[in-house]
Amino acid sequence: MPMIQSTDAEIYYEVSGSGSPVLLIAGLAGTGATWGPQKALFDKNHTVIIPDHRGTGKSSHTPKGQTISQHAADFAAICEKLGVGPVHCVGSSTGGAITQALALEHPALVKTATIASSWARVDPFFRRQFAARAQMIGSAGVKAATEMAALFLFDPRFQMTNEPVVQGWIEAASKNASAADIALARMDMILNHDRLADLGGVTCPAMVIVGQSDFCTPPHLSEQMAAAIPGAEFVQLPGGHFFYMEHPDLFHSRVEAFFRKHGG
Repeated sequence: MPMIQSTDAEIYYEVSGSGSPVLLIAGLAGTGATWGPQKALFDKNHTVIIPDHRGTGKSSHTPKGQTISQHAADFAAICEKLGVGPVHCVGSSTGGAITQALALEHPALVKTATIASSWARVDPFFRRQFAARAQMIGSAGVKAATEMAALFLFDPRFQMTNEPVVQGWIEAASKNASAADIALARMDMILNHDRLADLGGVTCPAMVIVGQSDFCTPPHLSEQMAAAIPGAEFVQLPGGHFFYMEHPDLFHSRVEAFFRKHGG
């Protein structure tokens, strides 16, 4: 298995396709498999690098180093090992927070930053939502919390007619799931993420993109980010938090257009 030692954890990653490099950074579930159809779409034109976050998937299951900056350092180390920088970074949700840290702390490795369904500073709604999710993990376990989370991660209208897609995400997110202590450490990590005041230092081209029906990270959080990043594009598309699974071709074509605008 392709692994890299990064400080106190081994980080698993997959590489596929060919062309200009793209780093796909998953959300809170942390596993590359949760990107669903996007991997195959990006494979057509790019060398695609998809890691599992520390604490998840095939990476070391450890509560240590569960900070956004440490994840950014883990993924920077993969890019350096592969010799592929600068890369197009595409991060969803927690991956979007990591993309912010990569652009700020490892700017030489980032060609463009696509920040999807994410946030730069929590608000009371966000904090209350994740407090409830943490309580669910503590009382019922990670699998049950994942089942519950699907209720508001997908657009309700999508769930009416696409139950196999929703169930597929639940299975991918639950496979090799983290223990409760790791999951709770990751919840603390995202609640502590606050880079809004730093985003004026992002120097690469950036696109902030969000689903119009995103309940988990509502569009106002993306609007706030886009306003803080110099020259950032702000895009809303149909769908919920996982609009890249609900409307995969639409999401992919919009991201590819952004890449082409800034060098392929």
